[in-house]
Amino acid sequence: MCLAALAWFWLAAYDMPMPGMGHHGMDMEMDMPMDMPMGGQGWSARDVALLVAMWVIMMVAMMAPAAAPLVFTFIMVNERRREAGRPVVAAQFLLLGYLASWSMFAVAAAAAQWFLHEAALLSAHMAFNRPAASGAVLLAAGLYQWTPLKQACLARCRSPLSFLMSGWREGRGGAIAMGLRHGLYCVGCCSLLMALLFVAGVMNLLWVAAITAFVLIERATPRGDLLGRIAGIALAAAGAFLIARSIAAS
Repeated sequence: MCLAALAWFWLAAYDMPMPGMGHHGMDMEMDMPMDMPMGGQGWSARDVALLVAMWVIMMVAMMAPAAAPLVFTFIMVNERRREAGRPVVAAQFLLLGYLASWSMFAVAAAAAQWFLHEAALLSAHMAFNRPAASGAVLLAAGLYQWTPLKQACLARCRSPLSFLMSGWREGRGGAIAMGLRHGLYCVGCCSLLMALLFVAGVMNLLWVAAITAFVLIERATPRGDLLGRIAGIALAAAGAFLIARSIAAS
């Protein structure tokens, strides 16, 4: 979990507003590593690389803790294999595959942020600047909590031992493949929850921490699946409220 701790340290170190917005209400320029072009300026290769890096680090911070049950189960299985004289593989290879799947998601999320930025749909704090857009994401995330796809992916995430026993592969390459496959299930389970980052701000640490805690509770507690459905109702209701208020105001 040292990797997750380092990622959280980075997020905390750079928890600051976009250039020109100031900090604690102060109007000042902030020279931050992930500042994005503003006011119609073009995007350089450095801007794109930093945006992708920001999302990758954020996904590591949020999802590496969620992989803990899988990693600990993998270590336990390997200990039993060691006692039986069978080949074992370091858990780092499993984690590498898992984080690779979330890194691919990070690239897609960075592309989505670029598109939203170009469409002038994001504020300087990297949040939707239109209530209707926030409402649509909340509504979609809430409804998704009740879909069969969400429940199928969540079931895999909640049963790491069953996942490993049903799809075990030998060697380092096999461990990476298992991690990648499990990570893809987690992407299917949590991708719309990650989209909620655009509601309160991509670098809003309280929002990031809340989503991280929810993901852990949903997959690691005895009735986490039920909690997820209840949260889905709340999210959908909040989204419908924002959409209705936006329509009424127009």
